[in-house]
Amino acid sequence: MPSASEKSAILYRMVMDKHVCPWGLRALHLLKSHGYMVDDRHLTTREETDAFKERHSVSTTPQIFIGERRIGGHDDLRRHLGLKVRDPKVKTYRPVIALFAMAALMALAASQAVYATPFTMRAGEWFVSFAMCLLAMLKLRDISSFATMFLGYDLLARRWVPYGAIYPFAEATAGLLMAANLLTWFSAPLALFIGGIGAVSVFKAVYIDRRELKCACVGGDSNVPLGFVSLTENLMMIAMGLWMLARTALGA
Repeated sequence: MPSASEKSAILYRMVMDKHVCPWGLRALHLLKSHGYMVDDRHLTTREETDAFKERHSVSTTPQIFIGERRIGGHDDLRRHLGLKVRDPKVKTYRPVIALFAMAALMALAASQAVYATPFTMRAGEWFVSFAMCLLAMLKLRDISSFATMFLGYDLLARRWVPYGAIYPFAEATAGLLMAANLLTWFSAPLALFIGGIGAVSVFKAVYIDRRELKCACVGGDSNVPLGFVSLTENLMMIAMGLWMLARTALGA
């Protein structure tokens, strides 16, 4: 069994009138959830915080002490507890997975509301169109950042730089019109155009040139690797454009 000193901790964190350190709160939760008795000591002024940092030769707060040992900050505490620490530089598909999952759930919910069942052909169409809108929204948060990353691999943007800034608006327009089932003569070719160029660009960059790049699909600040998921996004737009044109031609 751990001794009392091993299961007790001292936490120094900033708690001021206009600022409560979120990492301090997370450290407090971690300690309590792992059975520690916490002596929660607040640093209530900037002067008190600076003096604490100087006294302990540290550059950040919070700081956690267990027994006589200084563990460090929030990430150091996670390591001490055997927990993973997120590396902001690591590439991950999580943002894209979360987006497609939400688009799918929204499509099923819309189908349920309109047709009293979630599983309809329209739900499949809504899934793609909602996903396009969500992807466009993330790009529109910072068009300049997206366009800069997009230039790294998109063939048309490299030839005509303004296309990088136009792309999110084109994707949003196609997605919205497809979701509303309006102006298919315009939205379907638009989706085919941007999806086709995107698919060729990704295929060339990843599978022919063998380049390791980040995908701009969820915005210019993402760590999503350019590859299969990025190619799938463009193929979905192509498939959606072809489907909408075929459905219109058949009068469905």
